[in-house]
Amino acid sequence: MDPDLGTIPLTGRPLVVCDVDDVVLEFVTPFGAFLESRGHRLIPRSFRLHGNIVNVEDETVLEADVVTSLIETFFAVQEEWQTPFAEAAEALEAISIEADLVFLTAMPPKHAAARRRLLDRFGLHYPMIAADQAKGPLVNRLHGGRSLPLAFIDDMVSNLHSVGEHVPECLLVHLPPPVEIHKFAPAAGDHVRKAQGWTEARALIGAHITG
Repeated sequence: MDPDLGTIPLTGRPLVVCDVDDVVLEFVTPFGAFLESRGHRLIPRSFRLHGNIVNVEDETVLEADVVTSLIETFFAVQEEWQTPFAEAAEALEAISIEADLVFLTAMPPKHAAARRRLLDRFGLHYPMIAADQAKGPLVNRLHGGRSLPLAFIDDMVSNLHSVGEHVPECLLVHLPPPVEIHKFAPAAGDHVRKAQGWTEARALIGAHITG
């Protein structure tokens, strides 16, 4: 089901759309702790969760449907596990002074209420869209072809490419977390700006939206 983008309040300012998991809130590290609490372990051998989660007792790889169920359960209990990256709140606050800031979180919409509570707990009250579909069309619809600067932040190259395809004028900022599994991530390409942390991401976006 398509999210209702009409509920997102936009002004006449630039727009910055930001992913949440492993960009604002830590994901891989708390998900690893969650797995350990259930007798499993994430072994980063490639850039994916399926095929890299094993049973602690005998190191057997968990079946795909079991991994999918674990991810679903983690989203349901995310409020017990996830916290923001250290510099995220300050950087987002600075960005929000110059631009409209909207979270676009890739998760089943049924977990949106939990995600909203979690973000609000840490003072991250910016509007949020929860969707388990391609991000490019959503960002395109949200921006609506306006002649205003647009930036998109994500840790996943596929999402960055999706937005770049649908909104070519958008500044694409790759902000991967400092976790081992991201060493296996594909290269983003020359049309994507890679930031080593929130300080660099904030500088890239600031330069873009202020011209």
